[in-house]
Amino acid sequence: MAGALKESLIRTPSAGCEEAAWPRNSHLVVEKGIVPDFHSGHVTPEATGFQSEQEHLKLLHDEENASGKVAAIIVEARKQLWLAFPMISVYLMQYALTIVSISFCGHLGKLELASASIAQSVASVFGYYVLLGMASVLETYCGQAYGAKRYHLLGVYLQRSLIILYISCIPLSLVFLRMEKVLNVLGQAPDIAQKAGEYASWLLPSLYGSALLQPLVKFLQAQSLVFPMAVTSAFALAFHFLLCWLIIYEMHWGFTGAALATSISFWINAGLLLLYVVFSQRCRLTWNGFTKDALRDLKPFIKLSLYSTVMLCLEFWYFEILVMLSGLLPNPELELSALSICLSTVTLNYMIPFGLSAAASTRVSNELGAGNTKSAKLAIYVALSISLVQACAISTSILLVRKVWGYIFSSEQQVVQYVARLLPFLAVSTMMDGMQGILSGVLRGCGRQELGAAINFVVFYGVGVPIGATLAFALKFGGSVDDCGQ
Repeated sequence: MAGALKESLIRTPSAGCEEAAWPRNSHLVVEKGIVPDFHSGHVTPEATGFQSEQEHLKLLHDEENASGKVAAIIVEARKQLWLAFPMISVYLMQYALTIVSISFCGHLGKLELASASIAQSVASVFGYYVLLGMASVLETYCGQAYGAKRYHLLGVYLQRSLIILYISCIPLSLVFLRMEKVLNVLGQAPDIAQKAGEYASWLLPSLYGSALLQPLVKFLQAQSLVFPMAVTSAFALAFHFLLCWLIIYEMHWGFTGAALATSISFWINAGLLLLYVVFSQRCRLTWNGFTKDALRDLKPFIKLSLYSTVMLCLEFWYFEILVMLSGLLPNPELELSALSICLSTVTLNYMIPFGLSAAASTRVSNELGAGNTKSAKLAIYVALSISLVQACAISTSILLVRKVWGYIFSSEQQVVQYVARLLPFLAVSTMMDGMQGILSGVLRGCGRQELGAAINFVVFYGVGVPIGATLAFALKFGGSVDDCGQ
């Protein structure tokens, strides 16, 4: 069954396609070594695999050469790990910006922690995750274009994505500006809703920073230019610590200073990556300046962007729904604080399989763009194997630190003890998160986001939310069941 699934993921479509609409009406851009000639408008046979990999591919295709298969697996594992470790650090450090801000708020008081946590959750649900999902379409477009050596198209797709994301920011901004009313409608405690509204208003600039940052990350990821992103993310995170301390304590901004520092740090990271793309010699083939071609054939691009958004957001929205439900339980400050810490923890841990999925997506899309379908299959098997190892390691780590982990976010003993009770449930869910994250990356590399969206909807909303809500409220199990529902 697993083999049949992988075959369905990498099926090949009809060969004809045009430059501006590619990939259109298809999930891949190649069929049996046929690569689209975007300049002439027709397809021609062409050896598009990387020349340095020809011996590797020969060994891989030799079904009788066992040593060749082992060598191919080792080579593929090295490539994925070379991509994955920097991408993991990138996602961890980008997400750590918000974790640092919430941690500072947690040491200001329980109400501040609960308010900042739920404001950040709603901002993620209706802001960051939407933009991240829309930018993920570049994993399909840019990844396959780079594999097919149509380098100039990457810059076109980057601009197209930026246009769509910044237009999307306009309606998304209303959620930030009306956060207090949104939370009141959702039944949150009035004092939490009021302070969360204050926090969200100062988070708004970070939404527009994210609209620039995420497409740049996907653009560079498709080219395997991952180390510059790691450097800029590390600089932004280090600066963010200093900025939070300065604004919150030295400038006496207090609670809202953490949100302002988050917005500034987002823009610093995005600005540094933009400078790299524009001035680096390594992007000279993929970035040729602004072009009107970015305004052409927006419809298929938007369609796949929406599928990418739904696929990603359905998963992240599920976790945020659990946090909101926790605010409706008895003793909402404790439940919300503890479950928000658990959500931050599981999201932080998810950055590891998310980084691995980025490597898998890049390898699969590059190989499919180059016409190397067997190499794409190998990349899937290797990625799943790596994921299994990391899932076991992360789950074990969560269990080992469960009694002290809460102190990172709060000095309230009651909150820390409740978090310790919830973390074993997270350790179990982390095992499956790793596999799910890798398969999501494979789907993005193949352009099969609509399949991922359908699966996520059935699993998370047809099974997870009803069971979690029933056990938490009807059977009075409380927040631990919400957490177990993950």
